[in-house]
Amino acid sequence: MSARFPSPPLRLRTLAIFGGTFDPVHCGHVAAACAARDRFKLDAVHFVVAGHPPHKQRAPLTPYLYRCAMVALACAGQPGLTASFAEAGTDFTGSRTFYSVDLVREYRKRLPRRAHLYFLIGADAFLEVGTWHEPERLLDSCDFLAVSRPGFRLDTLRRALPPGVLLRNGSAAGTLRKQREARMEMALRLRHSAVHLISSVHVDISSTEIRRRAAGGRSIRGLVPAAVEDYICKQALYR
Repeated sequence: MSARFPSPPLRLRTLAIFGGTFDPVHCGHVAAACAARDRFKLDAVHFVVAGHPPHKQRAPLTPYLYRCAMVALACAGQPGLTASFAEAGTDFTGSRTFYSVDLVREYRKRLPRRAHLYFLIGADAFLEVGTWHEPERLLDSCDFLAVSRPGFRLDTLRRALPPGVLLRNGSAAGTLRKQREARMEMALRLRHSAVHLISSVHVDISSTEIRRRAAGGRSIRGLVPAAVEDYICKQALYR
């Protein structure tokens, strides 16, 4: 299943956007999406394949449609996981640069007014959120699900936040109570949203290492879904 803009309204109550280059998508990505789906009872997780992400302008990427095909194969058979062509553009080349804050806004337009929208991201990637385009506006626009290996500390995410976005309103007693509750549920309460830490994903895989292994003719079995491994071999990707 796939989705792209412009598209019909999304009749979902809970949705997570999972953006990335997915070059290639691997088992860690799927595990993160499934962990978020199960913990937050998400109706869907949209894997938004990035065309030319702002932070990787100089890095050579595998052509967009190849990456989309791999994501579609990885999502097949996984309830609620969907490959999204939201950044494909009208020519399906993924040649435009999209900012996350604009992507969230476009999704908001197509969701019911009361739908709960999340932004799924690796915890390590979240540490760079302060350098993104309009970070305060982005953090105000939806809740974040930061996925990590066990042992990742919530305070590490706190230190990555731009000044002023943490919850400050209300009485001192009320604010302290909310902060204590948030710590217990592994979440940071922001002024208009929240950042939740999911520290239960044990898979430690990198797309960079997969590309290196494939380029050297080494096996990538178990690092990517079987259908993705087959696709990479048949298309001779990363050789």
